Amino acid sequence: MSGGVDSAVAAARAVEAGHDVVGVHLALSRAGGTLRAGSRGCCTIEDAMDARRAADKLGMPFYVWDFSERFRDDVIDDFVSEYRAGRTPNPCMRCNEKIKFAALLERALELGFDAVCTGHYATLVDTPEGRELHRASDNAKDQSYVLGVLTAEQLAHTYFPLGSTPSKALVRAEAEERGLSVAQKPDSHDICFIPDGDTRGWLADKVGAERGEILDRTGAVVGAHEGAHAFTVGQRRGLQLGVPAADGKPRFVLEVRPITNTVVVGPKEALACSEIAGERFTWAGRAPEGDRFDCDVQIRAHADPVPAVAEFVDGVLTVRPETPFDGVAPGQTAVLYDGTRVLGQFTIDRTVSAVPVEA
Repeated sequence: MSGGVDSAVAAARAVEAGHDVVGVHLALSRAGGTLRAGSRGCCTIEDAMDARRAADKLGMPFYVWDFSERFRDDVIDDFVSEYRAGRTPNPCMRCNEKIKFAALLERALELGFDAVCTGHYATLVDTPEGRELHRASDNAKDQSYVLGVLTAEQLAHTYFPLGSTPSKALVRAEAEERGLSVAQKPDSHDICFIPDGDTRGWLADKVGAERGEILDRTGAVVGAHEGAHAFTVGQRRGLQLGVPAADGKPRFVLEVRPITNTVVVGPKEALACSEIAGERFTWAGRAPEGDRFDCDVQIRAHADPVPAVAEFVDGVLTVRPETPFDGVAPGQTAVLYDGTRVLGQFTIDRTVSAVPVEA
């Protein structure tokens, strides 16, 4: 129970369905000021209090479990190391993978529970071949992308009561009817472990800032920066370029090179990506058959899926979209779908621009 309306209503539905339900809130930091507060974060002290009030209203036991060390090791340290390597990580994806459906589920099973129930908007479908993860009925709130890291074993012990709810408005209305105080609590967003929202400043403190060069695609120096960690692929703002582009058009970050502490910029057209690949992949249930298969690919939580062909080559999963992706960064997660069903996911290690350098 995060302390928000979704998990509160999910818990209420689980109780109403006759399950033996225990509310658990995750303490992810031992220092109270290191997690986002109010509507911009989750898992803070005030969120724990909101979760406890909801559990009391529903008449069920409530506990706070300390996963701060696991969260630091598996999410925060991973976030820092990925940026240090010039990649753009998704900490919410890592939290689902390593904390909510790994550390939490492991402890729940050890204690004799059958499943972890959350307020995620996604649907589970049981078939003769096993359990499948599908998109929620409300596409606007669908969270299947951030759940793409779940494995078949984890899906077997998962429960999403909100997956078939047509809209978030109905969930809030239900919370009002049930007398839950979080009915109108704003949704959480942003990175929970960066208290003031200044990701660039937070990373500078963790990674260190060192002045370096900004290059164009030919290797010519066109500007300088105070730390490559502050840039991500697709970024336009914050580029201090001393040499304007020949065509006068804006330039965007195309690549971050941490070893040489350089940033490569170019035209917007060069952000078009014709191929992505990675070797760190998992399957949400049964794996696709064969070394080559059709699928839809989503590269961000709120991006539109793109039809593509996926292929295994020497242990690497390579995806070529029908129409180029826009501004993909190594470190991002690509989630593969078959219609509404989540097939699995992989971390993007390599991208190929659809526009040659000489353009």
